[in-house]
Amino acid sequence: MDTLALEDRAIAWAYDGAWLRIVAHGRDGLRLRASPFAPEPARPGALLDDGTDGAAPIVTRDGATARITNGRITAEVDLQGRVRFLNADGTLLLEEKWRQRDTTSKFWTVGTKDVRMISALGLSGREFKPLPGGAARIAVRFEAKPGERLYGMGQYQQPNLDLAGCTLELAQRNSQASVPFVVSSEGYGFLWNMPAVGEAHFAANGTIWTAQAAREIDYWITAADTPAAIVRNYAAVTGTVPMMPDYALGLWQSKLRYRTQDELLAVARDYHARGIPLAVIVADFFHWPVQGDWRFDPREWPDPAAMTAELKAMGTELLVSVWPTVDPRSENYATMAEKGYLVRANRGLDVQQEFLGNTRFIDTTHPGARAFLWDTAKRNYRDQGVAMFWLDEAEPEYSAYDFDNYRYHAGPVLEIGNAYPLHYAQAFYDGLRAEGESEIVSLVRCAWAGSQRYGALVWSGDIHSSFEAMRNQLSAGLNMGMAGIPWWTTDIGGFHGGHVEDPGFHELMIRWFQWAVFTPVLRMHGHRDPITPPAEPFRDGVAQCDTGAGNELWSFGAPVFDVLRRYAALRERLRPYVAGLMRAAHETGDPLMRPMFYDHPDDPECWRLDDQYMFGPDLLVAPVTTAGQSERDVYLPAGQWRDAWTGEAVAGGCQIWCDAPLDRLPVFVRAGAAVEAAFDRID
Repeated sequence: MDTLALEDRAIAWAYDGAWLRIVAHGRDGLRLRASPFAPEPARPGALLDDGTDGAAPIVTRDGATARITNGRITAEVDLQGRVRFLNADGTLLLEEKWRQRDTTSKFWTVGTKDVRMISALGLSGREFKPLPGGAARIAVRFEAKPGERLYGMGQYQQPNLDLAGCTLELAQRNSQASVPFVVSSEGYGFLWNMPAVGEAHFAANGTIWTAQAAREIDYWITAADTPAAIVRNYAAVTGTVPMMPDYALGLWQSKLRYRTQDELLAVARDYHARGIPLAVIVADFFHWPVQGDWRFDPREWPDPAAMTAELKAMGTELLVSVWPTVDPRSENYATMAEKGYLVRANRGLDVQQEFLGNTRFIDTTHPGARAFLWDTAKRNYRDQGVAMFWLDEAEPEYSAYDFDNYRYHAGPVLEIGNAYPLHYAQAFYDGLRAEGESEIVSLVRCAWAGSQRYGALVWSGDIHSSFEAMRNQLSAGLNMGMAGIPWWTTDIGGFHGGHVEDPGFHELMIRWFQWAVFTPVLRMHGHRDPITPPAEPFRDGVAQCDTGAGNELWSFGAPVFDVLRRYAALRERLRPYVAGLMRAAHETGDPLMRPMFYDHPDDPECWRLDDQYMFGPDLLVAPVTTAGQSERDVYLPAGQWRDAWTGEAVAGGCQIWCDAPLDRLPVFVRAGAAVEAAFDRID
């Protein structure tokens, strides 16, 4: 019996109820789906459509091997259903790892080398272990590629930029964002198009992707000559960010937390009086009466419409925090529970988070829940002049990350949980689009593949105020960009642990702020010490939230303020350059922050660097991420460069040692670039 079949845009394999299809999808891309269960219609996952646009693929059969070629990528399947991928030159990109006794058919030959592995191990390249309820635990294995470097996968709290050798949890947590798209130095990009909880192991002896529960394997792979082309191919099938609003390119001001309308307005007025442009100011959490009300408490925020109008007159937009938590005492709880709009537990009580109340999460995978959330936010915020939303707790942050204990409208969390933040951003994107907005940005604390198309500006969560944490954020931001999430930001100075009078924290704040000027969004936030407890621990039986010390540019003393003020002014002068980078992100998916190899793929040294990066094509940035450091080495790729601060011309293609006093971040400008003019007025 022949197990292979050819279709117009696909090749297929089937045997004993198991099936596999590889279909052309997007530019230079192929999508593979496989399962031992009955076929079902394809779910889009992170992909935008069925990928049928573009030139017809080439589908052929050569004896025991079926092939499909779509642009620069080819897939081959043999009679046993074993798969491998090659580029346009016939170079092997990726192949499944099988260790079986079967010798009944010839597998592929590369040159004169038979790559079939005959083994008693009994390992399969695709493995399904059925679970009660109709799903299976899934593993997909690929052969190792010596010397391969891997980038992307989202945000993990570690210094590793190159992910080769790493094990990564495919799960969402506070400060961790699983965005399972990886870019290989071997010339391919790979999307694990499955929102299931699992792991990715990029080991020296092979790669393994696992899903704790799923009904089929679903992944997409593309090939291209450069990392930039790979990222652009990925953006073409998963979407690009909207155009960032021009007003959002400057300084964002936030702290935990402005307690009243008067307090927030006083800070905005102070910035205005000091002549420091303020793009955005934030009304953080617990401005509401009860979690899940999604409205201002009129006792502290009596006139939101007047507040937003005054802010707009000063050139500042208001960003409002929204939490997905719903307290049983909320005015919305009964309706949401009745309609099935809340996350449910498989065991025990439906209490999913304990923070100033026992709450449940809104189920963002439910279309009705998304509509309810937006309708409430529109009535209470949007209609009061609010154009921007901060979607906090977007993982969501379970008090206990027992993923097997929760289920959503779309299915068990083990199967679809990682898509929660995507649908959270979608709720506000769809709502704002319906209001006629096109330049939509929501600050979100997590993401999955495709979140970018819903205007997700991801920040790196509740991280520590330390140089070690700052160093981790550098790799996190670069890998988020390589995973297709070009909008990314951090809490400048970290979130936890910074004391406003601590000289050590002052140094950290200066170094972090300098670096943040050269990230997509410059945003002050943090829970600063000393903390002030609430005047009333409980009001109307509801626990009240504390607040941190000041977190404005002037909150850390005059010497710190002088440096921060000058760098904030530099960001203003960089606006045209940043706007151009935002345009490229919108049109092609190019990240603003890129590893050095993104713009210099032919330079081997650029593939080894992990502590400096390109901010767009013309600015080379070398952050200082160690306390007490006043100089550092910087590698300049071939070409002519200028020191941004001194104007000194420097020939590239070499390593240099440069001064980095506390008031100076090493930055080099590509000679002749228009952005050079932004550094002409350093005061």
